[in-house]
Amino acid sequence: MTHRVDDTTISHVMETLISHGFDGLAEAVSVLMNEAMKLERSGFLQAGPFERTAERRGYANGFKDKTVRSRVGELDLRIPQVRDTAEAETFYPQALERGLRSDRALVLAVAEMYINGVSTRRVKEITSALCGLDVSSSDVSRAAATLDEQLEGWRTRPLGEVPYLVLDARYEKVRHGGHVVDCAVLIAIGVQADGRRSVLGVSVALSEAEVHWRGFLSSLMERGLHGVQLVVSDSHEGLKNARKAVLPSVPWQRCQFHLQQNAGKYVPRVSMRREVAEAIRSIFNAPDRPEAERLLRKFCDRYRDTAPKLSAWAEANIPEGLTVFAMPVQHRRRLRTSNALERLNKEIKRRTRVATMFPNEASLLRLVTAIDSEISEEWETGRSYLSM
Repeated sequence: MTHRVDDTTISHVMETLISHGFDGLAEAVSVLMNEAMKLERSGFLQAGPFERTAERRGYANGFKDKTVRSRVGELDLRIPQVRDTAEAETFYPQALERGLRSDRALVLAVAEMYINGVSTRRVKEITSALCGLDVSSSDVSRAAATLDEQLEGWRTRPLGEVPYLVLDARYEKVRHGGHVVDCAVLIAIGVQADGRRSVLGVSVALSEAEVHWRGFLSSLMERGLHGVQLVVSDSHEGLKNARKAVLPSVPWQRCQFHLQQNAGKYVPRVSMRREVAEAIRSIFNAPDRPEAERLLRKFCDRYRDTAPKLSAWAEANIPEGLTVFAMPVQHRRRLRTSNALERLNKEIKRRTRVATMFPNEASLLRLVTAIDSEISEEWETGRSYLSM
């Protein structure tokens, strides 16, 4: 039997409405929402509190307090948590999905005010349309005044031990000096000592030149980043030189996905592309480094005459993608590429393409920071990315 709403809860709601009328709606809705979420958790787990069933899929794990603004006022909610569920299964109450989107939309709408230079009245219209809430101009002004301070606080927060560091960059259109240029968004994520991912930092620069990457990496170190055992990234020259300067003794894993893409430039005939791709994948999928190096030698010998440029490129570059073999076996698949950043970059693209172009670097940094901080919180409170 799953969790049921008891008579005490209903009585509480009725007494609140009788005593306070419309002024008690927020409290009444909070009580009902909390009970509804507990019911939903029991349905998800296929078992009620303290109930033994063969179908049980996990266990209740307390609650997480959250205040949600709604049409009837602020709701004091207790979000049910779960543990010991299957890796692919996560739980979040469906009733809050709309509220969650509203929170995000409100923050981003305020960011859009900066981006587009619209008035607080216009932002009020945007948030009302997106969130279904009547947000006053004073609300928007207060949020706008504190937004930059909050995001700066997140970007400069102290860091700790991060065994695995993943670096990447993406580009967005920004107006600079009267021209539209491609501006680099430098991003660092890490797998922490507890195995969870975290977005460590973000920076906006006019390019991926060494000076920009060096400044970004140095800022991470100044914030307390330590214990790095492996850096994963592409082979951009500016990043490469900055990494050597700031983290000279840390092993570097060149992203195997980018290596695979780069190899295509040296394949002389279209008909060879598939066999070359499969041969390179077999190198990366080898059980250990000695076998990978044997397959690499075989690859180079095979194409030395028919595709000499490909053979020479592979001999010089593919070894940079084999560093991961020195890491624990159970970590290799997730550390051999910079794909750990894939979801983050997709989410950034989904939000920034709405703006299409930013008026300056500060507006781009503002929006990207808001997105990164939100996703980082999900990672830090969610399941472990690696078993440490």
